[in-house]
Amino acid sequence: MSPRADAVRNRQKILDAAREQITRHGPEAGMDEIAAAAGVAVGTLYRHFPNKTDLVTAVIAEYLGHVADDAEAANERVAAGAKPMDEITSFVERVLEASATDHAVKAAARTLGADTVDEPAETRARTAVGTLIKAAQDDGDLHPDVTVDDFYLLISSAPIDQPPAVRARWLTLVFPGLTTRGRGSD
Repeated sequence: MSPRADAVRNRQKILDAAREQITRHGPEAGMDEIAAAAGVAVGTLYRHFPNKTDLVTAVIAEYLGHVADDAEAANERVAAGAKPMDEITSFVERVLEASATDHAVKAAARTLGADTVDEPAETRARTAVGTLIKAAQDDGDLHPDVTVDDFYLLISSAPIDQPPAVRARWLTLVFPGLTTRGRGSD
């Protein structure tokens, strides 16, 4: 039996409000404030998410799902004729911007000990990024030794707490190290 439509709507409203409140107030965002921002009773929030750790885990899982969707869409554009390296560059830029926006949610997850790995979304994202990498390597634009883990390292070490201009400059300085133009193809 699938959940009722109002329960699905309430769950999404809670997730949206949690993301907004945690981004605005950090890990200190209270469950009462999240419920109020979602326009639901506190009891409704707790029926969906028994504690804040479960709520933050769900917000992170939703974020990972969006990253996987984005990587899969980039692969679809490559299959339709887009240049793989252009899609990789755009994908990384989008992930960095989203990570900067959701930085507080990730900090809250670390503070609360939430499990931030959603296996199906993580697998989808890794597979799609791996496909993008292979396409760019086949085109001769991406260095042959670059892996999915290299992209995760790139994103995890990005200055996401800095202004957009600093993040863009960082990417301009770092990204060429992944390309064949930046360090040759040996």
